[in-house]
Amino acid sequence: MSRHTSLKIGGPADLFAVPEDTADLQKLVRQLCEQQIPWMAIGRGYNLLVRDKGIRGAVISLERLNQVDDVGDNRIRAGAGAENLAVVRFAQERGLGGIGFIAGIPGTIGGAIRMNAGAYGQGILEQTACLTLLRDGRVHEFCIQEMNYSYRHLELEPGDIVLEALFALHPCAAENTEEEIRRDLELRRSKHNVGFPSAGSFFKNPPGQAAWRLIDAAGMRGVRAGGAQVSEVHSNFLVNAGGATARDFLELAHRVKNAVLSHCGITLEEEVRVLGEE
Repeated sequence: MSRHTSLKIGGPADLFAVPEDTADLQKLVRQLCEQQIPWMAIGRGYNLLVRDKGIRGAVISLERLNQVDDVGDNRIRAGAGAENLAVVRFAQERGLGGIGFIAGIPGTIGGAIRMNAGAYGQGILEQTACLTLLRDGRVHEFCIQEMNYSYRHLELEPGDIVLEALFALHPCAAENTEEEIRRDLELRRSKHNVGFPSAGSFFKNPPGQAAWRLIDAAGMRGVRAGGAQVSEVHSNFLVNAGGATARDFLELAHRVKNAVLSHCGITLEEEVRVLGEE
């Protein structure tokens, strides 16, 4: 899985499958269930920490479910495998705005939806009208009002796969969207260009707090565990400084959490998904 995650770590999966479309995905999931093979779906692996012994069962990549369509009435539909920036650009070309804040977030729409990705006080689900899910082998569409979600969280049933999102946008001049994209990308380049493989922000921001400030105040900037390091550039980024293992990252995360808890009494919660066998 080190080939399929932004952290460049993770042991092997038993199977790695890339379905061509929704029908292909349904057939694959049905066959896996019939053979009692466990499975999980991923996007481009930007928010994953896979343990060193890897994943038993099948890993399903949704990267080819990347269709984006203009459905009219200031709405666009994007597949789970569509890149975030590509979707923002697609909307921009049609004079629509409202999701420019995900332009600089690496990854795909499916991953962004699953974690309610966002920035600057906004979350992607606030701009989402409907979600299309694969649930129990069948395709279902849900209005966003039917879903429970919060900061960096979307409540799904076990086995749910996000297939598509329908975004409700608003008219916005292309040059205004371009300025928003430019500012976002420049800000992220200046603050998040950590120079090593990372999974983005490793910990969620506690209410009213910035995780990086808490980590800094606890004296953890630059601290290492094996090949894993708290970034010198942005201390809420844990980076693979060379040859890191998942064990290194888990040890470093444990040390960061203990240091912050001891310093200010706040327990940090991981934003990355930790998967696989110890």
